[in-house]
Amino acid sequence: MTGGNPKAKRACAILVADNNMAAAFRGYLTRDQWHRSLGCARFEFDPALGGDLLVAERRDPGVFTEAHALLDSYRDTHRHAIIALDCEWCGAPPKAEIVERIMANMVAKGWAAGDVQVIAIEPELENWIWQDNPNVAAALRYKSEPPLRQLLEQNQHWPAGQAKPTRPKETTEWVLRQTRTPRSSALYEALASRVSIKNCTDEAFQELRTALQTWFPNGVAA
Repeated sequence: MTGGNPKAKRACAILVADNNMAAAFRGYLTRDQWHRSLGCARFEFDPALGGDLLVAERRDPGVFTEAHALLDSYRDTHRHAIIALDCEWCGAPPKAEIVERIMANMVAKGWAAGDVQVIAIEPELENWIWQDNPNVAAALRYKSEPPLRQLLEQNQHWPAGQAKPTRPKETTEWVLRQTRTPRSSALYEALASRVSIKNCTDEAFQELRTALQTWFPNGVAA
């Protein structure tokens, strides 16, 4: 449906930079009682690619330069848009510039600024999934001793007193090599479906949660 009553539109279109990020959003937004974990009202979400979720072909640079074009037709079908990408890629400008340019392009295409949230993750998506949580070790198939948190500290991947590993993506890849587990989208979906949303301290994730709470407040039908 195009135009007409905005209530006839779907709730939210989500543009992400790659399949792993798409899998993470599926994991977060299809878990049991996901809306309660995020503190927002439940809204309809079609996790199939091409429904409410789409992946940029040119990954993070493609999201940065083409988000407004990729989401142009979604103005007629969706009330809100979330645009998610990593901050670390070859040639990436600072986070503030990433957010500002994407938002400016979206507004120029006719989106209201209040209906768009740009989620720029520093440095990368893996920062969302790392917690001192046994579910992380289970998803990464680590079953050995010492506990994973201790192992990573011993190997200088996760300094004591730090909320996250210093290099979250490289740490994920290192653990997967130890457990001989392939890196896959299914792994990211499993991690996102298991880790504690309440304990995720990443700034970009908090921005996502705030946007959803603003757009879909508790007690108001989405």
